[in-house]
Amino acid sequence: MRPPILFCLILCLRVLGADGKSPGVPLPAAPITLEQALEHALAHNVTLAKGRQDLEESQGVSIQQRTARLPRLATTGSYQQLDEARIERVQFGPAQPATPFFNNQSWNANLVVTQPLFAGGKYRSMVRSSRLTREAALASYQALVAETLLQVRIAYSDVLLAVEQIGVQEASRKLLEEELQTARRSLEAGTVPRFNVLRAEVELANALPPLIRARNQERIARNTLAMLLGCDVPADAGVDVPLRTADTLRAEPLEVTVGTALNAAWVRRPEIRAAEAATKLRHEDVLQARSDLMPSVSGTAGYGVQNRNFVRDLDRTLDGWTVGVQANWLLFDFGQTRAKVGVARAREERARLETEDVRRRIELEVRTAFSQFVESREVLVSQARVIEQAEEAVRLVGARAQAGSSTQLEVLSAQTALKLARTQHSQALRDYTVARARLERAMGEGVSLTGPGLQR
Repeated sequence: MRPPILFCLILCLRVLGADGKSPGVPLPAAPITLEQALEHALAHNVTLAKGRQDLEESQGVSIQQRTARLPRLATTGSYQQLDEARIERVQFGPAQPATPFFNNQSWNANLVVTQPLFAGGKYRSMVRSSRLTREAALASYQALVAETLLQVRIAYSDVLLAVEQIGVQEASRKLLEEELQTARRSLEAGTVPRFNVLRAEVELANALPPLIRARNQERIARNTLAMLLGCDVPADAGVDVPLRTADTLRAEPLEVTVGTALNAAWVRRPEIRAAEAATKLRHEDVLQARSDLMPSVSGTAGYGVQNRNFVRDLDRTLDGWTVGVQANWLLFDFGQTRAKVGVARAREERARLETEDVRRRIELEVRTAFSQFVESREVLVSQARVIEQAEEAVRLVGARAQAGSSTQLEVLSAQTALKLARTQHSQALRDYTVARARLERAMGEGVSLTGPGLQR
C-alpha cells in the first residue's frame, strides 16, 4: 500500500502530465473552418477569459450599489465575566452581608434590522449607478469580444495566405525545374549553349529562398492562430504546429456606403455605449458626493435577550424588542465634502470629453476602414484576369520555345510574370478579406450583446 503523500503526488502527476504542467486546451484534431475558429476562440481565448472575470467583478460592484438602500439584518451577542474583586458591594445594615451591584457574568443576544430612510438622494443614485455599471461592463466586454474575433479573422486569413504563397512558390519552382530539364536536353542536342543551362540553374536556386520564407510565414501564422484560439501547442510538436485550416481565400462581396457604415457604427459600436454609460456614472458620482452635505436617517428595530443583572443564575433572562431612529448630519468638515463634489464634477466633464473623443475616433476608424476596403476591392478587381493572361503567356512562349522561335529570356520572363501575378492575387484576396473584416468591426457588426451571453 502506497503512503498517502506519495499516492497524492502520483495522482497529481497523472492529472497534470509528466512535465507537471496542466494539459490545457488541445489543438483541434480535424481541419477547422473560420466559423469553428471563431467559436473556439469565444470559448477558450485567454483575453476573453480575463474579460469575463472583469465582467464578474463589475457584477459584484453593481450588486453592492443596488443593495445599499435595502434593509440589513444582523445578529450581535456577547459574554463577559468579571473578577469578583472588581464588583462593588454595598452593605445596607450592620448585620446584613454586602450585596454586589451586578452579576459577575453577563451575556446578551440581539437581532437587529436596519433600514436606510433618507440620505439626500444617495441611495436612488446608487441604484441608477448599479444599472449603469452593468451596462458599461457589458459594452466593454462586447468590444473586447469584437476585437478578439477580428484578430482571429486576420490570423486565419494570414494562414490561408501563407498556404497560397507556398503553393505559388512551389508551382514556380516546378516550372523552373521543367525549364532546366528542357535546357539540358537542348544542350545535349547541341541547339543551345551551356549559358542557358547555367541561367536556368541560377533561376531555380533563386526560387528556393522565397519558398523557405513562405513556409516560415506559415509556421508563424499557425502559431499566432493557435495562441488566439487559446490552444496549447504540444512540446513534441516541433516547429510545425499541427493546426489545419479547412477554408480557402475567397472574396465575399459587400455593398455598403460610407454613410451607411457611419450610421451603423453610431448605433452598434459598444465603445460608444460604454463611454456614454461612463459619463452617466460620473454624473451619479457627483450626486452621491453632493448628498453627503445632507442629513442621513435610518431606522432600526430589533429583539434581544440577556441574563438578569442581580441574579447569579444565568438561565434567568430578560427579553424584549427595541425600535428607534438614527440621524447624522455633518455640519462642518473644512470643505472636504465640497472638494469631493468638485473632483466628481471634474471627472464627469472628463468623461463627457472622452465620449466625444470616442465618437471622433470611431468616425475616423470607419472612414479609414472604408477607404482600405475600397482600395482592396479595386486591387482585387484589377487582378481578376491577370493570372489567366499570365498562364496563357507561359503556354504560348513555351510552344514558341519548342518551335525554336522564342528565347530562354522570354520563357523565364513569362514564368516570373506568372509567379508575380499569382502572388499579387493571393495577397489581394487576403487584403480584401482583412479589409472587409476591419470594416465590419468598425461598423459594429458581427457580435451583438443580448445579456450575460453573446451572440454572433
